[in-house]
Amino acid sequence: MSEIPLRTLGRARKSRAGYAPLQNGDTAEEREHGSALGSERGSEQDNENMPMAARIASAAASARSNRKGKRRERYADNPEEEATLLGDESQDEEEDVEATRRPESRRLRRIEPSSQRSSVVRKGKSNDKSRTIPFRPPDKIRNKYPPNIVRNQKYNAFTFLPIVFYEQFKFFFNLYFLLVALSQFVPALKIGFIATYVAPLAFVLCVTMGKEAYDDYLRNLRDREANSQRYVVLEPSAAASDGGPHVRSVPSSALRVGDFVVLEKNQRVPSDLVLLRTSDQSGTCFIRTDQLDGETDWKLRVAVPACQKLPGERELFELDAEIYADAPIKDIHTFIGTFTINSPVTTSHNDVPMVPVPTVEPLTAENVLWANTVLAAGSAVGFVIYTGSETRAVMNTSHPETKVGLLDLEINRLAKILCAVTFALSFVLVALNGFRGLWYIYIFRFLILFSSIIPISLRVNLDMGKTVYAQQIMTDTEIPNTIVRTSTLPEELGRIEYLLSDKTGTLTQNVMEMKKLHMGTVSYGFDSMDEVAHQLAMAFGTSLEGAHHRSGSVATGAQLAMRGRRDMSSRVHDVVLSLALCHNVTPVTNDDGSVTYQASSPDEVAIVKWTESVGLKLMFRDRTRIELQTPSGARIMFDVLDIFPFTSESKRMGIVVRDAQSGEITFLQKGADVVMAKIVQRNDWLEEECANMAREGLRTLVVARRRLTEQSYAQFKEEHHRASVQLEGRTEAMNTVVSELLERELELLGLTGVEDKLQDDVKSTLELLRNAGIKIWMLTGDKIETATCIAISTKLVARNQYIHQVAKLKNSEEVRDQLEFLQNKLDCCLVIDGESLQLCLNLFQNEFIEIATKLSAVVACRCSPTQKADVARLIRKHTKKRVCCIGDGGNDVSMIQAADVGVGIVGKEGKQASLAADFSVTQFSYLTKLLLWHGRNSYRRSAKLAQFVIHRGLIISIMQAVFSAIFYFAPIALYQGWLMVGYATVYTMAPVFSLVLDRDVNEDLALLYPELYKELTKGRVLSFKTFFMWLMISLYQGAAIMIMSLVLFENEFLNIVSISFTALILNELIMVALEITTWHIYMVISEVVTLFFYVISIAFLPEYFDLSFVVSVRFAWKVAVIVAISAFPLYIIKLIRSRVAPAASSKLL
Repeated sequence: MSEIPLRTLGRARKSRAGYAPLQNGDTAEEREHGSALGSERGSEQDNENMPMAARIASAAASARSNRKGKRRERYADNPEEEATLLGDESQDEEEDVEATRRPESRRLRRIEPSSQRSSVVRKGKSNDKSRTIPFRPPDKIRNKYPPNIVRNQKYNAFTFLPIVFYEQFKFFFNLYFLLVALSQFVPALKIGFIATYVAPLAFVLCVTMGKEAYDDYLRNLRDREANSQRYVVLEPSAAASDGGPHVRSVPSSALRVGDFVVLEKNQRVPSDLVLLRTSDQSGTCFIRTDQLDGETDWKLRVAVPACQKLPGERELFELDAEIYADAPIKDIHTFIGTFTINSPVTTSHNDVPMVPVPTVEPLTAENVLWANTVLAAGSAVGFVIYTGSETRAVMNTSHPETKVGLLDLEINRLAKILCAVTFALSFVLVALNGFRGLWYIYIFRFLILFSSIIPISLRVNLDMGKTVYAQQIMTDTEIPNTIVRTSTLPEELGRIEYLLSDKTGTLTQNVMEMKKLHMGTVSYGFDSMDEVAHQLAMAFGTSLEGAHHRSGSVATGAQLAMRGRRDMSSRVHDVVLSLALCHNVTPVTNDDGSVTYQASSPDEVAIVKWTESVGLKLMFRDRTRIELQTPSGARIMFDVLDIFPFTSESKRMGIVVRDAQSGEITFLQKGADVVMAKIVQRNDWLEEECANMAREGLRTLVVARRRLTEQSYAQFKEEHHRASVQLEGRTEAMNTVVSELLERELELLGLTGVEDKLQDDVKSTLELLRNAGIKIWMLTGDKIETATCIAISTKLVARNQYIHQVAKLKNSEEVRDQLEFLQNKLDCCLVIDGESLQLCLNLFQNEFIEIATKLSAVVACRCSPTQKADVARLIRKHTKKRVCCIGDGGNDVSMIQAADVGVGIVGKEGKQASLAADFSVTQFSYLTKLLLWHGRNSYRRSAKLAQFVIHRGLIISIMQAVFSAIFYFAPIALYQGWLMVGYATVYTMAPVFSLVLDRDVNEDLALLYPELYKELTKGRVLSFKTFFMWLMISLYQGAAIMIMSLVLFENEFLNIVSISFTALILNELIMVALEITTWHIYMVISEVVTLFFYVISIAFLPEYFDLSFVVSVRFAWKVAVIVAISAFPLYIIKLIRSRVAPAASSKLL
């Protein structure tokens, strides 16, 4: 029997309340058995010395496990599946209750896999990262786990240079220049100044490295700040008389597994902790999880009951206890662990243990504080279980990659073509010369002569252009406080085809407000809530006798009207009282005396705030009692007898309360209309009104009640208890009792409509973006119903468009059916939950993405941060289109980093998304201007600039080729030294760079006609077609200038240089002027000043220019003829084209 592994069988989830009730059926032996299961894992002696009763219980358990249904062992053989699928909280809760009440069931669930795993542990070759940590663990155990260090840096001192150089030289472009620059150190290949080849490359590299180093330094500062935050750690005190344990302040990075950490209000949780004690008597505390799952409502967490019951912190160190925790996984909704007390805590006078020990309590996600959450109220003591890279927060964040714009990749491709052209040209010239002499050196010399075909200045120009665009975005007064964090990507904003958006805080403000109350015959809108307050005051003001009094048998008209009003006020009283009682909201008093309401759902808070506004205020709430204040200021008390919490399966929440004054027992229930319609009494208005409210984008809840007698409640209680101790099908049995005895013929009280306020101008922004050809997906951690509601109210879903909901898919058959349906209905909006999405991606990844990317809108709910990032990557990979992700919380960081362009919103949830993003904005609506105006301009301008710089290099290389061909194929430079330096800089740079200020339409037109943006996403502004057009232009102009210069041949070679070079400069200035659509003052200045510089410089370069010839009329007319021949035909072609096939934008001017 000692062979039975006893390590992982005790893993279980925990009841909602966090207590482990000892049922009648639980004998001391069974409890002992349970604790043995949860105790230290590899210890062989424990197995040997195991009590006989426990061995028998074990044997029985393993025999029973063979009879178990497969449903129990859904994940038994596939822990990966459990780790990847988002834990469905509702299912967890049902299984929690089950697992808590019947320890056997939780022991059996994983018996077979654990036995295999345990045998591996004994061999010492295990990868199992699950752990059993005793209180006060030895250093040997602590040192096994990673240090608690936050590290977001990309580089360290050793990896910086290698990684940066690799990132730069993996581009063919830069590698080519490096080789050309290095070749100049070989005397046989040296042509011109070394500086002309080395300086531009060195400049580009220094700027890039400087920027990378600075960014990484900032990341390092942020890491150091997080790692040096100080926390109070408890330590066992030497003297027991000082009243408490020693405390020590340590930085976050020094925390280790097994430490006891004291957290105060508003402190960030430094690592994953099991909550042992809270300052609240009930052992609960609230945490803010917005940086983890994006939801701003506070979450309730429950302390381990055995620790909460202790008199003080010092007693924690007297406990002989240990905590078992499962291996770390990504899923933030799931945690499997146990809390075991091995030896008795002597709390009675006779030193007799209160409960037989060892005792095991199950731990679930409800008992754990994840790293990066914030303690919202009170103080707490936690026990560190996961640190550093094993925390859920770190496991859900992906490391950022260096993002490269599509334009840069396209130019890199063109550079390869140009390199091939250069090589071909060099080879042809050497071949035509008959491979004479040292022909291989001539090929290299020609390659270097033609190296200006791929100008290094292209890289400098584009980088400077990006800086200009970034500056324009940041100084735009219409989108204030917008920050460009990645200045290499502005052109990407002009090519977005998929927008993936978060919901909470991005599309919505996450501010809920109760807008409507409908009671069948009467409906109260937002502006008539004072009437509700009046009716409620009347109901509480009138005496009970007056309310039921009927005056005489013959009622007059006035009396009838009065009775009607009384009936209405009693109906209002019933519905408002029900709303004030049927919820899970807790009032929390802040330091300044103000009261805030906290609940897991913001809808509930909105409804309780509304009941307060009409006069019924929630004063106190715990697990057993609710206290309300009436409009007249009196207090009314209710005892909470039962709570049936909201789950995503049941879609409803119920509560049984007893009026402390009258003793009347009432069952109250509120929930979604789809489930409540079957439970309430027959009526003719509910369905229609729900549809009306949904169309307005309101979230609807149906409220109903049923009065219970003492007998009927006692009967329910008895049957419910009987169902709760069943061994088989316990959850189903309990649900059946509730539905048969309580959820029958409920009296329908009313219907509420709550609005989630949208961000400013969200509807118009989404409409503009859709018209611009951008497909919009909404990825949220919220519920399906909520997400659908927001999709309708933001007009993400068009009017009357069919919404197809996909949820709870379990197998490949169901997935295939859904995909086939979607294939035939591509005009619908798909709403899918996280679990089904994961299944689709696991089983039919390509098919799902292919169909989903064709749909007009997709809403994915209950998404984990990693799933959001996976969706972004898959769309990028499958469609090869540009994807933009926008979000505002820490849970959106992975998605933002996985996108081509990440946009972060500075919101209520902090700056984490904004800091990780490429662009930071303060409102969702700023996206319109960012994409449709700045993005469009950046892309058009960079494309034009790139092609022009390539043209500028090509034309001079063509002239060089013509010159060499005529002069016996000699690899001699046509223009040397300063002329080449001047051509690449002073003579052409300013006019060419001024193209970054060009625009084809003004701002109003760009935003009025978003279809102009759709044109750009096809990528026709810079394509192989436009590239070859520029290639032909360069070929024609280079040949024309050179051949004409030779035709008008002067006796001296010097004159050819001066004529052809002057013609070339003038030609370039004219070409820039022809390319400009809208003139800017800087463009005019750059053209004039450049020409002036050129004329002045002629006087200072006598070795290239014969001054007496340059000032002659002969020189002037020859240059004029050459320029006319090279540039005039292009002007004619441009004129014809603008008449025959005008650009889309020109039609709007």
